Amino acid sequence: MSIKKFDYTVASVLAALNEITRGRVVMDWEEVTAGRNPYVVMKTSNIPGKSVMEIPGLIFGSKDKPVRKIGVGMTLTESMIELASGIGLDLVIVHHPVADAANSGGVPLAGYLPLYNIALMELHEAFHGLHPGVAYLHGHRKLSTDINFCGVPGNILHVGVALDGIRTAGDMIRHLDRFMGREQERKLLEAERRIRGDIQMIETTLSNPNQILSGTPDSPVKHILHFFPHTGFSVHDLERALEMHPETDTIIASISRVREDHPLVQVARQRRLTFIVGNPHSVEILENGVPLAYAIQQILPGLEVFILRERVTASLLSQLGHKEIAEYGREMALGYLVPEGKEAKAGRGKTVTVVN
Repeated sequence: MSIKKFDYTVASVLAALNEITRGRVVMDWEEVTAGRNPYVVMKTSNIPGKSVMEIPGLIFGSKDKPVRKIGVGMTLTESMIELASGIGLDLVIVHHPVADAANSGGVPLAGYLPLYNIALMELHEAFHGLHPGVAYLHGHRKLSTDINFCGVPGNILHVGVALDGIRTAGDMIRHLDRFMGREQERKLLEAERRIRGDIQMIETTLSNPNQILSGTPDSPVKHILHFFPHTGFSVHDLERALEMHPETDTIIASISRVREDHPLVQVARQRRLTFIVGNPHSVEILENGVPLAYAIQQILPGLEVFILRERVTASLLSQLGHKEIAEYGREMALGYLVPEGKEAKAGRGKTVTVVN
C-alpha cells in the first residue's frame, strides 16, 4: 500500500491559518505598513524599548520553505526552539507575539532560528473569539464574545449560560478539573518529587488551582460573565458589563488570576455574585493550542503536528536534589560571584527558587 505524499510549504500553512481565522492573518507586508489589518496591534506598558507589535502571520522564514512537521505552542522560548530542533520541526506556530531576544534566549531571532532551519508564525488576537472552547471548559455555553470590550483591543468578554448539568459553582470546578486532567498532573508531580528527592517541588498549574472567591460550592450558577484580568479588564469594565447584563449571577476570571482581596472580587461580594477563578495561563496550550493544531491537521492532512507544552517547576535551592549541579553552583558563586567577606551574608533570610 503506497502512502500519499503531501507537498506543503510555509505558504500552505499560512493560507490554512487565514482560513481558520476567517481572513485575519497578514498575507502581505503592506497590511502592516499601511495599517490595513486591525489585528496588527502594539502592546506596551510604556516601558522604554519594551513594546511589541503583534503581527498575526509569518514572522521569520521563507514562504517557499517545505514543511513536513510543525509545532504549535503558546510562548516562544529558547527551550521551545531547542525542542523544535531536536525533533526536526520545520515550522513553529505560537499564540503569543514574539520579540527579538525576549523570546529567543537573549539573541536576535535571525541569529538563532536559521541554525535549525525553523520558520516562525504567531497569531494571538487574530485567534481570539473563534471558538467557544474556553467557555465550554469552564462549564458554560458562550452566547456572545466581545474581543475589544470598552474599546480596548484584546479586552475579551464572554457572555454565557451554564451547560446542562452545571447547576452550582462546585459543578463548574469539578467539570473544569476533569477536562484539564488535574489528577494526572498531581500524579506526575508526585513522581517527579520522588525521583528528584524534593518533596517540596511546586508546579505552575497545581500551584494555581481553580477557586471560588465569592460564594460557596453550592452557589447556583446560570448567567455567566467570563473575562481575563491580564487584558486590563477593570472594575469599570465589570460594572459596565453588569449594567449590560443585569441577569448575571456568576463571574469567571481565567487565564490570569486575581487574589481574594482584589477590587473585582469585592464588586462581586458587594453584589452577592459568585466569583470563580478558573484555568491559569499555563494550560492555555490545551484551551487554544490543541483546537488550533487539530484545525491545521484537518486542512492539511498528512502534516505532522506536535503540541509544544512547557512545564515549569520550582524548588527551594536547598532541596535542588542533584548533588553535582548544587556543588557546581556553590563553587561558582563562592569562587567568582560573591565578594570576599560577604560569604556569611549571601542568601541569609531569603527563600531562593530554581526554575527548571
